[in-house]
Amino acid sequence: MAASAGAGISSAVILILGIANLITDRFSMGSSAYLAASAEHDELVHNKEKRSSSKIIGLMTFLAFVIVGSVPVLPYLIDVIANLKISSTTLFYVSSILTAVVFVLIGFIKGKVSEQSPWRSSVITLTLGAIAAGLAYFAGDILASWLGVRL
Repeated sequence: MAASAGAGISSAVILILGIANLITDRFSMGSSAYLAASAEHDELVHNKEKRSSSKIIGLMTFLAFVIVGSVPVLPYLIDVIANLKISSTTLFYVSSILTAVVFVLIGFIKGKVSEQSPWRSSVITLTLGAIAAGLAYFAGDILASWLGVRL
């Protein structure tokens, strides 16, 4: 919200972004909790003990969220920095494809680490990511329609 307000975006657009983020962030948190609980259960079943420092876990989680969270923005960032003026539709498709690839890789790695099927884990991770993205997209579209916002 602060970034949108700082950029001078209208209240209606800020409201759309805020509600869309609220919906998708909560879905993402719930999905992450599900995946974490599932991984923890799998680990208990396999009777493996792994000890890590909470500081290291926190730092790695933060870095992973920053890196992975930056992927959907990269095409837009490159477009702005290089002044390419690529159509928003093309940027959206490129962003979506890159993000899907990252979700598949994350799922694959999770599957390998948890000694589960990497492909099954990839499909689950990609599906949850696609649902979150769909929620954000349609929340933005519906709210923009309701509020009469067109850019």
